Amino acid sequence: MASDNDVLGIHAQALAFRARRAEMLATNLANADTPGYQARDIDFAAVLADEGGKGALAVTNARHLGGADASFEYATRYREPQQASLDQNTVDVQAERAAFVDNSMRYQATLTFMNSRIRGLMTALRGE
Repeated sequence: MASDNDVLGIHAQALAFRARRAEMLATNLANADTPGYQARDIDFAAVLADEGGKGALAVTNARHLGGADASFEYATRYREPQQASLDQNTVDVQAERAAFVDNSMRYQATLTFMNSRIRGLMTALRGE
């Protein structure tokens, strides 16, 4: 029997990554006026380089699904401010909005791909 990794490839983890990044970007936007707030983002290169190491959960039984750390804390980085602010807040609202929109489009693209893949599998199972 095929595992979810065989069927969906990296897209299942990509969906979790995009969802967590959306939460983080929304938190940054919500704290745009909070003095001393440090904007955070997830380093996509660190997630790709992980290779199931730091972020993967231990699989103790061959029938367990391989999971990943959905918090992606190991890849979370503080964002470097483009311009210093007097209150030490590092949120750039325009950059955060642009990143949020980009992330949302990529999330939707991943969902569309996964939906298409599942629809194809369902068609194959029905023998159509």
